Amino acid sequence: MNVQLADIAHARSGDKADWVDFGLFAWNAAGYAVLEREVTAERVRAHFEPWLAGRVDCWPLPNILAIKLVLHGALQGGGARNLRLDNLGKAMAGALLRMRIDLSDEELARCQAQPRLGWWP
Repeated sequence: MNVQLADIAHARSGDKADWVDFGLFAWNAAGYAVLEREVTAERVRAHFEPWLAGRVDCWPLPNILAIKLVLHGALQGGGARNLRLDNLGKAMAGALLRMRIDLSDEELARCQAQPRLGWWP
């Protein structure tokens, strides 16, 4: 089954100068295992290819079931310097959550199973 990351995770993001910083959070340990396997620097770079001039750094954060991503050169010089609409990090988190991955039905069910951690409903 082909799903979006939004089906198994949520994201927080921000921007500074010409880079975007993401926190991609799984709802449970099964979802984190999928994120760690599927969300690589190379795949994220390919997903943002039309917009991204620089590299992608990726760090696994297993203690909080998250992956930290930094996209360098993602804002064409910075939020105030480019002509692209909705270019800030908050909008790009939505774009990251639209990245598609392939999962089996069973894997998807495990990734969406309760309990979800923290404040997320």
